[in-house]
Amino acid sequence: MKKIIIFFITIIGVQLNAQKEDARYVGKTVFPFGVVEKIDSKELSEQRTLNIYLPLGYHPDSLTTYPTIYVLDGSKNEDFPHIAGLVQFMNMYDLVPKSIVVGIANVDRYRDFTYPSSVKRDKKDITTSGGSEKFINFIEKEVQPFIIKNYKTNTHKTIIGQSLGGLVATEILVKKHYLFDDYIIVSPSLWWDDQKLVGKAHDFFKLNNTFNKRIFISLGKEHPLMHKVADKLVDAIKASGNKNIELFYEPILEEGHATILHKAVYIAFEKLYKKDKKLK
Repeated sequence: MKKIIIFFITIIGVQLNAQKEDARYVGKTVFPFGVVEKIDSKELSEQRTLNIYLPLGYHPDSLTTYPTIYVLDGSKNEDFPHIAGLVQFMNMYDLVPKSIVVGIANVDRYRDFTYPSSVKRDKKDITTSGGSEKFINFIEKEVQPFIIKNYKTNTHKTIIGQSLGGLVATEILVKKHYLFDDYIIVSPSLWWDDQKLVGKAHDFFKLNNTFNKRIFISLGKEHPLMHKVADKLVDAIKASGNKNIELFYEPILEEGHATILHKAVYIAFEKLYKKDKKLK
């Protein structure tokens, strides 16, 4: 388990180092790709950044509205440009509906994406952990209302999370499922807190077996524990008897934890956002 945590920290450390200003762009005209918004969050007691991609043809005075895709790990040098670029590419060929992509930039993903753990090893290895409740409230009470107020959205919302982002996306699913319609959960770190969240998933889906959701789950060739907990989540959904859930479980074993996201999300878009389906 400790090796898994160290690997995750190493990967994210590389990503965070990449966020430093790049001297190559000094004095150059920067290619615009999205809108940057700042929110002074009362829930988190800090300022947060949203990176927003608007589809071709978007106009604030138009009557046209768009579904929204929320990306965790949404900093400018994390997953946001990759997912937004994928949406833009697939829009060109009418493979997914034109959508607004909202990247929620990180301040401390270890804090925001984890609920308090009772496992001493978890608390020792990730010392700032345990703040997911406030982060989820931030999404519900501040991010989503801000986007709805300021952008031309319809009611359809998707969330994308990988690794610890997959953990908090799953937590949202089992605690506040109404926040999103579609869940794209990749390599979720459901081993956290001795698997307690996924352990409760079976009872949750049994008791809440009428709501409509589309859920895509994927992971690469990873530690056996990652496969075990992902299987538990899939089994809990299947055992619910809820015929209103569309579940897609797509392991991509030729990819690893660090390389799976782009391919998994492409496949998820193919599965979820079918050409003939209007999202409203």
